Formats: sequence, C-alpha cells, structure tokens
Amino acid sequence: MSENAFDDLLAANRDFADRFDLHGFDGVARAGVAMVTCMDSRIDPLGMIGLSPGDAKILRNPGGRVTDAALVALVLGVNLLRVTRVLVVEHTRCSMASSSEEQLRAKLSDASGVDASWMSLGAVVDQKTTIRTDVQRVHAHPLIDSSVEVGGFIYDVDTGLLEQVI
Repeated sequence: MSENAFDDLLAANRDFADRFDLHGFDGVARAGVAMVTCMDSRIDPLGMIGLSPGDAKILRNPGGRVTDAALVALVLGVNLLRVTRVLVVEHTRCSMASSSEEQLRAKLSDASGVDASWMSLGAVVDQKTTIRTDVQRVHAHPLIDSSVEVGGFIYDVDTGLLEQVI
C-alpha cells in the first residue's frame, strides 16, 4: 500500500473534525430509528428520511438484508439505544437482485481470479418477498419487543422515493 493512499481522506477528516458537533453524545438513536439497507453508494440513508448523524442506527450490507449480524445490532439498538422503529430498505437496480447466486459467484470469480463457487453471497430473487421475510425475522426475534414498529421499503435510486412494501 502506498503511503499516500489515504491522504485525501485524512485531510477531509481534519475538515470534518473542525465542524464536529457530536462531542459527548451518548450514542443513542435520537430519532428512535434503525435502518437496514444496502451498501450501495447511491443510498444516503439519513438524508432519504430527513435525519442527521446521531438520529439513527444505520446497518449496511449487500442487498440490505436482515442477516444474523444485523439482527444482533437491532437487538442492541432496541434494548440499549432507544430504537423504536426499524426500516428494512432494499433498492432498485441492486446488483444483488439483478443476478442469481450462481451468476454473482461467476462474476466474483472472474473479477478476483479466484474460485468463489463456495461462497454464499445472498442474491435476492424477489425483492418484495425478501423484504417481507426480513421484516418477519425482526418481528419474530424474542429480544425485539412487539411494540417496535418494523417496515419494509424499496428505495428508488433514480427518484429518491421510498415505496412501502409492508
């Protein structure tokens, strides 16, 4: 790795630190919101719902799936960090929803030059069905109280609008 590979990011961080206003903040979700969404760089999780840093817990992964790790984070958020509403958000034109598991593995193998046939990637066959299943996973968890509101959405990366699925 080159010595200067991160210089631009560290310079931007110094500018960020000059304006930093969360000093002493306790880390709770001030708006009571947690969002599970995709890692896609077209998604601005806080901006899309009118929130700011400190307002919500944001969990990102390929496809915006409620994985076991996401469930652990939601359990902690609900029980320790004042989360009362959970959004499960997938999006249009998602790579995880536009290829089968086998196709994704083949693309990964081609790109990396290493056999990826053994890896589970989590391709999404039907986004609306997947969202309903993931919302149900949250509802069914014994450490997430039934009073927690859970909704499933599809974010349109071309319009910026959310469509509620469930």
